[in-house]
Amino acid sequence: MQITSSAVSLTVEDVEASASFLREHFGFAEQMAADGFASLGHGSAGVNVVFLRRGTEVLPEGFRDQVAAGLILAFVVGDVAAEEARLRASGVEITMPLREEPWGERLFQVTDPNGVVVQLVEWAEQQH
Repeated sequence: MQITSSAVSLTVEDVEASASFLREHFGFAEQMAADGFASLGHGSAGVNVVFLRRGTEVLPEGFRDQVAAGLILAFVVGDVAAEEARLRASGVEITMPLREEPWGERLFQVTDPNGVVVQLVEWAEQQH
């Protein structure tokens, strides 16, 4: 099997709110959109992020009324402290301040308008 691209699909109440958050604060660009659907890409992210409105029929019947929960959308960056400062300065609420874990991960989290947790990570010793 050859995989040519990857995407994560998240179900949210307000597709445009989540899409705008990634465009404005993380540099994603809309690649496709329709009513209740947006696919965003980023030149260096390695994965597209798709938002689907809750209740959309493309979702399996048992999942249509659920929303993205219990997951973290994580992006590895080169200077996590600078990214936290940039986001804070632009008015984004930091929902988990910058911290360093014992295994060498430095990270912080923000939360989009639909409750999707976005985590930015930097490895202390370049352990990818």
